[in-house]
Amino acid sequence: MSHPQRCYLGFDSSTQSLSAILIGVTAGRAEVLWQHVMPFDEAFPEFGTVHGVLPSVDPLVRVSSPAMWVKALEQMLARVAGCGVDMSRLCAISGCAQQHGSVYLGSDEAYTRSVSPIWMDSSTREECAEITATVGGAAVLAQRTGSRAYERFAGPQIRKFYKADPQAYVGTARIHLISSFLASQLLGADAPLDPGDGSGMNLMDVAANEWWPPAVDATAPGLFSKLPRIVPSASVIGTLAPRWQSKYGLPPARIIAWTGDNSSSLVGTGLVTDGHVVVSLGTSDTVAGIMRESRVDPGGIGHVFGAPTGDFMGITVFKNGSLARERVRDAYGLDWAGFSESLRSTPTGNLGRFMFPWFDPEITPDVPVPGVRRVGLEPDDVPGNVRAVVEAQMMAMANHSRWMGVGVRRIHATGGAAANRDVLQVMANVFDADVYQFPVGNSACLGSALRAWHADAAASADPVPWPEVVRDLAAPLAASRVSPHESAVATYADLRKRYAEAEGRLRGAL
Repeated sequence: MSHPQRCYLGFDSSTQSLSAILIGVTAGRAEVLWQHVMPFDEAFPEFGTVHGVLPSVDPLVRVSSPAMWVKALEQMLARVAGCGVDMSRLCAISGCAQQHGSVYLGSDEAYTRSVSPIWMDSSTREECAEITATVGGAAVLAQRTGSRAYERFAGPQIRKFYKADPQAYVGTARIHLISSFLASQLLGADAPLDPGDGSGMNLMDVAANEWWPPAVDATAPGLFSKLPRIVPSASVIGTLAPRWQSKYGLPPARIIAWTGDNSSSLVGTGLVTDGHVVVSLGTSDTVAGIMRESRVDPGGIGHVFGAPTGDFMGITVFKNGSLARERVRDAYGLDWAGFSESLRSTPTGNLGRFMFPWFDPEITPDVPVPGVRRVGLEPDDVPGNVRAVVEAQMMAMANHSRWMGVGVRRIHATGGAAANRDVLQVMANVFDADVYQFPVGNSACLGSALRAWHADAAASADPVPWPEVVRDLAAPLAASRVSPHESAVATYADLRKRYAEAEGRLRGAL
């Protein structure tokens, strides 16, 4: 008996680009049929973004253009339609987007705010303090919403908008996250929000998966009516709008609720059970793992988000990720091959010298005043600075992820820098864990396509267990394993302590 192939489309609207992956599933086996990446700066120069962000004279302000994201989505749909795959087999579509960014729309769907604050924004410290005080303190807010108040989270950003332009706020009928905003574009109607992205707002009760009234009331008046409803991650929220069907000859595929990129990456790296973590080396660096129960970071640094599996995701985010590595690379006129050579030419532990690569205000730890700090390291030491930035990022991730209580036996590495095995060797040595690479690089985008398959199968009364969904495309490559070196593990065990102590001293002096 033949099994016709079913196709699933996944999107990822990241900080710097829009990606799409089309997978085919035949008799329970999945394969990638087509994929494409559309960098915003190159594809849409008319919007004037730099690394996907609009330039700002204020270093704390980071915004982008929602109109650019819509244009990118439309052009990507055209590419999907022309990719050569029989689109009549397209059954479902899902997607993800950079977390925390918010989009503001009037009743006529026009923008009441022409720009969208994104996850890199650090301009709402005052609003964070106001929300925190109103709900009864940081511990209360973190226990209910999964995080203390963070400048980049949508709640403080909404409050800032309300205070700065109350008239425009009153005229705002709907406030979307980027994920639900782009899902709305596919639906041609107002899309709901999933718990994975909704939990990155300081507004959602993470245990109940519903808006928490004290936080909503503390943020802005009348906010309840402006927020999308929250639905489970595997919800079918409608079908592809008729205008896309007629314009590109696409079928009425099911639209599955979109989520945040971090949540989607869990699926795209096969993390559907606990016991290991995913480290994403992207625009931001993140370390995340599945938690069966919500466990809030007592230090107020990490986050608890919803996971696509219905569990919880513990995650710690570092703002100075790939852009910091690129700053070091570019400062010394290196390409990535030269960067790797510099890394290999320096000894493990960098002779006890290290760096705090806070090129931008840092999220983890909370560093509001940017600036690179060096300990025992000269700025003109090229290989020393290359190794310092990589070691700093790995030690910070290891130190600041212990709160999750996840026993790190192995690491699934994703993101652009995960292709660099010299970087992964430092990761393995610092964490004392095996590190694995993946056959598909964009884990967030792949996760979206796999989520579309999982939800469509469930809605078709033919459910597929998560381990089977991730088996073919999101399983790590066994041959890619990078194992820790015993002598290096001992070196980093000592250096991590020194790094943590120096970090505490530096933050205390801010």
